[in-house]
Amino acid sequence: MKRITTVVLLATSFFAFSQQKSQAKLKSFSTKDKTITVYTTAENTKLRLTQTDKLSFSSSKQPLETEISVFVEPTKTFQNFMGIGGAITDASAEVFAKLSKEKQQELLNAYYDKEKGIGYSLLRTTIHSSDFSSASYTYIKDGDKDLKTFNIDHDRQYRIPMLKEAIKTAGGKLLLYVSPWSPPAFMKSNGNMLKGGTLLPEYYQSWANYYTKFIKAYEKEGMPIWGLTVQNEPMATQTWESCVYSAEAERDFLKNFLGPTMKKEGLGSKKIVVWDHNRDLMNQRANVIFSDPEASKYAWGMGFHWYETWAGGEPMFDNVRKVHEAYPSKNLMFTEGCVEKFDAKKYQFWANGERYGTSMINDFNNGTVGWTDWNILLDQNGGPNHVGNFCFAPIHADTNSGELIYTPSYYYIGHFSKFIRPDAKRVSTAVSRSSLISTSFLNKDGKMVTVVMNHSDKSVTYNLIIATEKTVVVIPAHGIQTLVY
Repeated sequence: MKRITTVVLLATSFFAFSQQKSQAKLKSFSTKDKTITVYTTAENTKLRLTQTDKLSFSSSKQPLETEISVFVEPTKTFQNFMGIGGAITDASAEVFAKLSKEKQQELLNAYYDKEKGIGYSLLRTTIHSSDFSSASYTYIKDGDKDLKTFNIDHDRQYRIPMLKEAIKTAGGKLLLYVSPWSPPAFMKSNGNMLKGGTLLPEYYQSWANYYTKFIKAYEKEGMPIWGLTVQNEPMATQTWESCVYSAEAERDFLKNFLGPTMKKEGLGSKKIVVWDHNRDLMNQRANVIFSDPEASKYAWGMGFHWYETWAGGEPMFDNVRKVHEAYPSKNLMFTEGCVEKFDAKKYQFWANGERYGTSMINDFNNGTVGWTDWNILLDQNGGPNHVGNFCFAPIHADTNSGELIYTPSYYYIGHFSKFIRPDAKRVSTAVSRSSLISTSFLNKDGKMVTVVMNHSDKSVTYNLIIATEKTVVVIPAHGIQTLVY
């Protein structure tokens, strides 16, 4: 009898504790006594991440259909937020080296300082050359299958110094991951680092060893590597460094070579990201790799880009959601995006910034945990780039005048990266009219961050409604706002 009573007491205590815990979770966010700080960036104004309002909550009743509202439900939470950042390529580092010390520090602060800049927390870099290098190169002598000549001396001139400065400016810690654009020419079917081709089967092991050598060399320099992607854009035959892997080829390389080699070399804790290409084919790649248990066990998740619009269609945001629904245990990460076809007349072209805001809100709402822009810095020609594939960056440097040029994209990205911090949780957010799009995250410090974007030609007055509380906000035409409360 005594034993039964004890069990009942324990069960009752556990139930009560679970209830308290559940209630505590529900009460984790409240609007009580909170003020809302509003930051705004908008076209045809001087507002650039500018604090524009301090608001307070009042009681809310059923909103009318004629009102525009943003609804936030703090008790419904989703993925953990990993961070936002950009890539330090050879091009970025070469341009950076041409700047004065003062402008170098300005650029570093602009990206990596949480107070003076937009607080980047992610960083991508390349394994040897990409199109955004002044020339093609590798870390070995041609034909060195055993990698006896492997060294990263090339990167010591520009890239490694800039990477170290970025990490230092970010407070000594940045989540750094790496991606190859092509194996060395002798390992490929076309005998060329450029123009596609495939990895020859006899070099699968040698190429897998190459990743581990690179990671260990960079870590020896004091730059911890969080993870890697298997191959940048594995379905693209580009005029620059590229290598084609079918879904089955990537699955088998991961399963039989890269995954086991990383583990054998003591790098099993590094995160391996598959695909690293556009949203259009990501579902098929996920099906093939994640449905194979032996390959899937090595895959942390899937990376994706935004260039599926090259064919003339709209961004395939829904494909991200569908991968997330089908494989909820796998992580989704935006690994590259930039505005193509550089034109100096379009530095301040507003739609370029809106492209970032639209993608980020949709990608986060569809389950993405991290978001990485492409080059953080390019010159006044949209390069350097050894095949003429010139593009935009959020910040350009005019190497003739030594000045930095900030584009709308920089500010749009900043509306997320400056305020949403690593380990935040996404919170259920919906809008009642298509003129606005929105996402919200709850930071670990208890601050809620709601980003609202207006892509219409008119200013919009909207309610921000949380449970029985609301505030009323005005967002300018073609504007983006971050509300912190």
